[in-house]
Amino acid sequence: MAGPGGCWDAPFPLPRTGLPLVLVSAVALLDPDNRVLLAQRPPGKSMAGLWEFPGGKVQPGETPEAALIRELDEELGIDVRASCLAPLSFASHSYEDFHLLMPVYACRTWKGRVTAREGQQLAWAGIGKLASYPMPPADVPLIAILRDWL
Repeated sequence: MAGPGGCWDAPFPLPRTGLPLVLVSAVALLDPDNRVLLAQRPPGKSMAGLWEFPGGKVQPGETPEAALIRELDEELGIDVRASCLAPLSFASHSYEDFHLLMPVYACRTWKGRVTAREGQQLAWAGIGKLASYPMPPADVPLIAILRDWL
């Protein structure tokens, strides 16, 4: 039985049908101070200027973990092992032209120095500051999950 308020009354749009499904994996990289790495989408990309959790599209035949390891090497120059990726949550969001499904992992251990290899801006943000960064709609609900988890 649903009571007043809560999830039943939340202003959440109904999922749209008939959209192509895009699988993307992302990570909450956590430093020793529990700050989370965010990357700003560069000019020329969709949703340019918004901040997101690092990651990228899963290619055909690739697992979400393998895609994330590849993307973190390409975008940030760090080496991550699948055993260091802890499943955290997922996002499911309908954009105008596609539906995004995004498994999200937490990672505290990697090798190498985090470097912006694709011209993107990077920021280490404390959990209390994450909401001050404008993010794509699919990433926003992950802030509360991270806050509860940390």
